[in-house]
Amino acid sequence: MAHQVATVWWGMFAFATLVLLAVSALWIYAMLRKPRTVSEEQASRINRRWIIGGGIVLPSVSIIVLLVFGIPTGRGMIPLPVDGEQPLKVEVTGHQWWWEVHYPDSGVTTANQLIIPAERLIDVHVTSADVVHSFWVPRLGGKMDMLPGRTNVIRIEAGHTGIFHGQCSEFCGLQHTHMKLHVEAMTADAFDDWIAAREDFSVQQPASGAGGEVFANRCGQCHRVAGISEGNRAPDLTDLASRPSLGAGVIDNDAQGLRRWLREHKTLKFGNAMPAHDDVPPHTLDEIAAWLETLAP
Repeated sequence: MAHQVATVWWGMFAFATLVLLAVSALWIYAMLRKPRTVSEEQASRINRRWIIGGGIVLPSVSIIVLLVFGIPTGRGMIPLPVDGEQPLKVEVTGHQWWWEVHYPDSGVTTANQLIIPAERLIDVHVTSADVVHSFWVPRLGGKMDMLPGRTNVIRIEAGHTGIFHGQCSEFCGLQHTHMKLHVEAMTADAFDDWIAAREDFSVQQPASGAGGEVFANRCGQCHRVAGISEGNRAPDLTDLASRPSLGAGVIDNDAQGLRRWLREHKTLKFGNAMPAHDDVPPHTLDEIAAWLETLAP
């Protein structure tokens, strides 16, 4: 779909270039040609030709050509009924400054990553929990605004497996540029396995020692971990260890990055809603980090 949009754009660019060259050539000709005497009747006839040709025929032809190219592309991006396999429904909610991703058919929820099957239509239902955001995966399609209290739908499709970059494209506050979305297209079987691993997954053991107490009393009030906590104000952490990054693309999700995020998240992503952990001893944060590293199906 992104390729189709690009094709329409290049077609519009080429047509606009031709019009510009033609108008410029006529303007130069008009400036350089020698004046000639014409009658009032001839002048009126010439004026009518330019008004009809330049003011009616040219715009009409331009619009018709644009519609011929644009309507099929637009219809492909609109969530209209399709024959055969139905599009996969995914619900994406924008927050300051992270993405909540929910698969309603299976009940799976994750954050800051959108996993989809390749070569299948995906209807992405987008909304916002706070301010206006915008869903945009440049290599897969156009943009769609995410508005509080309203759900919009955009249809995308990955023509092949791979990793794509998503980004909020509507200024939404201090960390707008750090609101990135990891999009990965898998084979149909791999996607089914990914969903199945998370459908009934729950964590059996909380963090050990003081780390478990701190998580239960503080972190779990906002973050959900299936089987451990039911917070709903911050990203769901149930499959955190399987995600490629932390803070919606701010830092890599590895052992060093996770510990740095717990200690320095206010510096790495200033303005985020998670409170500082200055009063938590470093070894307690390490206990939480070690436990978080196990949160994967």
